[in-house]
Amino acid sequence: MQETSARLLRLLSLLQSHRDWSGTELAGRLGVTPRTVRRDVDRLRALGYPVHASAGVAGYRLGAGTRLPPLLLDDEEAVAVAVSLRAAAGGTVAGIAETAVRALVKLEGVLPSHLRRRVQALQSMTVPLAQGGPTVAPDTLTAIAAACRDHETLRFHYRSHDSTRTSREAEPHRMVFSGRRWYLLAYDTERADWRTFRLDRLTLRTPNGPRFTPRHAPAPDLADYTSRALSTGPYRYQARFTVQAPSAEVQERMPATAATVTPRDARSCTVTAGAHSLDELALWMGLLAVPFTVHEPPELVELVRELVARLTAATRG
Repeated sequence: MQETSARLLRLLSLLQSHRDWSGTELAGRLGVTPRTVRRDVDRLRALGYPVHASAGVAGYRLGAGTRLPPLLLDDEEAVAVAVSLRAAAGGTVAGIAETAVRALVKLEGVLPSHLRRRVQALQSMTVPLAQGGPTVAPDTLTAIAAACRDHETLRFHYRSHDSTRTSREAEPHRMVFSGRRWYLLAYDTERADWRTFRLDRLTLRTPNGPRFTPRHAPAPDLADYTSRALSTGPYRYQARFTVQAPSAEVQERMPATAATVTPRDARSCTVTAGAHSLDELALWMGLLAVPFTVHEPPELVELVRELVARLTAATRG
């Protein structure tokens, strides 16, 4: 039975590596008779793999099925896939970074040690061009992704925006990639609340802590929740504006980590943002070059009135 199972895996690998195979070719590669090949093909079909048969030279072909078959990679293919996933995890391709990290966790978990060393050597000898944001080591991404998947408590040192260093323990829930930075959404057990951590400010401590029972997410829409936490939570002032422009147009000019944009109707939206300076908020909104109304905080409303008066006076010369 063990010999048959190994032969089935070899047959599946051959069918994946070539478009069409004759029964004679497959029999020669596997060292069996064409009759044995036909029986093995029937076994693969029984397992749910759509192996199509046709008369003539092109006898067998693996078709598209309802599920993904196990991919059997040789050494060179495994190294190429791992390196590509590490590059994608760095945010070089928009929209797939987080998915690439999950795939990389699965692949690196089964790579033989000699292949893992090859991947690490290639990575260490490669100098990527800057992507416009702080970098996070792929090993850190995969370690955190694995902790999220396995529900293991993370222990880490964290450096805040004012360079204060603390030791933290948190139950990781999801990683969020904003296009420039990686964040971790986790439940901070010491503070008994959900927190968002920048991964470039985080240094993991090993080993991980104990396993935990996953908590309910803090919001149904984690992307919106993280955007609000990053754009208003850390700041002294939280402001709200009505902007006379479509939300899609405003979102293109305001990253999710800087502001939360909510549609009001087809031609206007609500913007919430935070800052440590009222002047910064007023200037930032003014540079949008579209009509807007300030709702809060009251200090910002008054500041904008004074700014309008000063600018009006400056044009009376």
